[in-house]
Amino acid sequence: MNNFTDELRRHNLKATPQRLAISSALHNYGHINIDKLYEMMLSKFSSISLATIYKNINLMLENSYIQEVKIPQNKTVYELTKSSHSHLVCVDCKSVEDVSVDVDEIVNKLNLDDTFLISKADLVISGVCKNCN
Repeated sequence: MNNFTDELRRHNLKATPQRLAISSALHNYGHINIDKLYEMMLSKFSSISLATIYKNINLMLENSYIQEVKIPQNKTVYELTKSSHSHLVCVDCKSVEDVSVDVDEIVNKLNLDDTFLISKADLVISGVCKNCN
């Protein structure tokens, strides 16, 4: 997905220079927290504010162009929206990696019982990556 202009428009978003830069950063790094994103954006847009970054991130989230990955005891990271998947997080270096675990299948099995209706599910598995092991 290298044509970010078309993808942004497909999600009802204008392809501003800031949004294109955010898209590129997420594409290149996969998962990135707001501090690292802000640092990268400052190198391209010297007068950009953190509020502008948050405004764009929130709009991109609302339009399902990106998604957030909430990691226990760490900062939330953001990624371009992809098919259903889960995440492996290294407790040492804090790296985040996609893993193909069908959370939807798990949710469907849990929803067989009418006592609890699941509206959203995210799976984050913590451990030590091979580089830190």
